[in-house]
Amino acid sequence: MTATLTRPANSPVPEAIPVVSPAKDIMADPAALGLGAFALTTFVLSLANAGILPEAGSVVLTLALFYGGIAQILAGIIEFIKGNVFGATAFTSYGAFWLGFWWLETNPTVAEAAGSVGLGAFLLAWAIFSVYMTIASLRTNGVLISVFVVVTLTFFALSIGAFSGVHAIHALGGWLGLLTAFLAWYGSAAAVINATWKRSVLPTWAKS
Repeated sequence: MTATLTRPANSPVPEAIPVVSPAKDIMADPAALGLGAFALTTFVLSLANAGILPEAGSVVLTLALFYGGIAQILAGIIEFIKGNVFGATAFTSYGAFWLGFWWLETNPTVAEAAGSVGLGAFLLAWAIFSVYMTIASLRTNGVLISVFVVVTLTFFALSIGAFSGVHAIHALGGWLGLLTAFLAWYGSAAAVINATWKRSVLPTWAKS
């Protein structure tokens, strides 16, 4: 025999149980932080690579560790929680790039052993990574597409410059890096401003 629970006719109807949203639904979009960290660190390093402010090559190490590295990886972790494969892969990977750059630059014996050829291989590998991330970005928005196209060109130019030792190519990578930084800054600004104003103030040209 199966017992059936019934509610008395005069029993008050219980209030609806509040539903707690999953963490991924109440977390802020980390894109503004991730793109901002990537942009600012890239900008400072590119000032040195382009030959505009050579001294920026020293101060960028602090940014590479704390902002381009740690902050960007935190943005990537939040993207993992939110279920965004593209954002998680991009922010965590480029955050690791900046941490790797910081470690390489603060360990002169390793940098000396690697030489220009080792650095060229390092940059070439990141260029290849950026190629398939560019393909993935084609389904995101126009701003991200432009960022990934230009950062891919930046890595290729810096890699070729390292392999060949031609300063002009290295400087070209610096100028492309500056363009990458401004595009990423625009993406960061669009993410934070549109979220704050709760409407599209800065367009990103999202793909359907």
